[in-house]
Amino acid sequence: MTARAAVILAAGQGTRMKSPIPKVLHKVGGRSLLDRVIDTVQQAGCERILVIVGDHSQAVRDLVTARLGEAAAVLQAPQLGTGHAVLCGADALADFDGDVLVVNGDCPLLQPHDLEPLFKLRAEGAALAILGFEPVDTLLYGRLIRGGDGHVIRIVEPSQASEEVKAVRACNAGMYVAARADLFRWLSRIDNDNPKGEYFITGIVAQANFEDALVRADVAPESAVMGADTQAQLSAAEAIFQQRRRAWFLTEGVAMPAPETVHFSWDTQIAPGATIEPYVVFGPGVTVETGAVIRAFSHLEGARVGEGALIGPYARLRLGADIGEQAHIGNFVEVKKVTVGKGAKANHLSYLGDGVVGPGANIGAGVIFCNYDGFDKWETHVGEGAFIGSNTALVAPVTVGAGAYTGSGSVITKDVEADALAIERCTQLAKPGWAARFREMKRAQKAKKAKA
Repeated sequence: MTARAAVILAAGQGTRMKSPIPKVLHKVGGRSLLDRVIDTVQQAGCERILVIVGDHSQAVRDLVTARLGEAAAVLQAPQLGTGHAVLCGADALADFDGDVLVVNGDCPLLQPHDLEPLFKLRAEGAALAILGFEPVDTLLYGRLIRGGDGHVIRIVEPSQASEEVKAVRACNAGMYVAARADLFRWLSRIDNDNPKGEYFITGIVAQANFEDALVRADVAPESAVMGADTQAQLSAAEAIFQQRRRAWFLTEGVAMPAPETVHFSWDTQIAPGATIEPYVVFGPGVTVETGAVIRAFSHLEGARVGEGALIGPYARLRLGADIGEQAHIGNFVEVKKVTVGKGAKANHLSYLGDGVVGPGANIGAGVIFCNYDGFDKWETHVGEGAFIGSNTALVAPVTVGAGAYTGSGSVITKDVEADALAIERCTQLAKPGWAARFREMKRAQKAKKAKA
């Protein structure tokens, strides 16, 4: 197979997003647009990847270098159009012998199978392969104009299109594949004779035809190539992504009574036989095993839920929450960086942060793992079968031994031995008549204030 490389265009400022976040760092399914495109071209077999970046966003460059290395981030400054952007990568690919894919960095729904027809066209003899689509609204897109033999002879921008050209349904998606030498030769010859004074990559079609090189196009679904230039388009892409994920999980045997209310992340993993109730949100990094039930209005991120576990309703599992099989995490319980053992229960109104809850332990209502002293995080360890009474504050670092109890309302600051009972309470005092005298005093004060 011919070697493959990719040039991803990500230098635009994305002003139509009206956001301080660079356009390609906005997210669909909890993953940035640029990450998603990098994932796609990697899965499509591109062994060399360049990302064209602007000088306005260090964050974009940081993402590229973290994933692909420093050499993969190619600066376009000044920004003189899409053709100029790709040409900026010529030196970096000077030693590459193979096909180069040019793709936009803001296409979050693009998948490897959408790109494969372009490489197939190349293998079948096309010098230049172009990805097209047929949008519902063609107003803003350049048209792919074909000759009598069906091959592409030019791309006409909407501002220059006649009524006859505007009737053409096939539009340019802005993605191309050509041999490296051909691509950069054509790019070096295009001019900027247009109202914007920019070098547009669409000019390579004319250059290829001038050499009598074969130019062919494949048509992809509109959703596959849709960009995300505005918040509205980003929202539309998110909706399509969620629809796809819901359909896939249902097909795989995940029960969802109201799938339209469930929100998934790009890497959510749910085993067949699990149940997801309405209005559950999955952030990145969640795994749910078979037989588990995620009840309504729960939020999970960076967490694992074991086989047969019960989560929620209204539970929050944060990064590092590891819930064992048959364990229960109930309503208004928050778990962060805690391993909860098999069959353990925290059924309501508790915060468990940093530590371990042993198998079969019971965490009462209102229990708090006091894990932070203002500077450092400390761990709480609750042993197997321990019983933590309601409204207990466990001040970390602290260990409650296996089978031990803590009395309700206690503040536990020292380790508790296995099978012991720990109680920490002030002596209860009763002052007869105090409440009546207090009310009388407050009423008098209020009357005096009203008179004044």
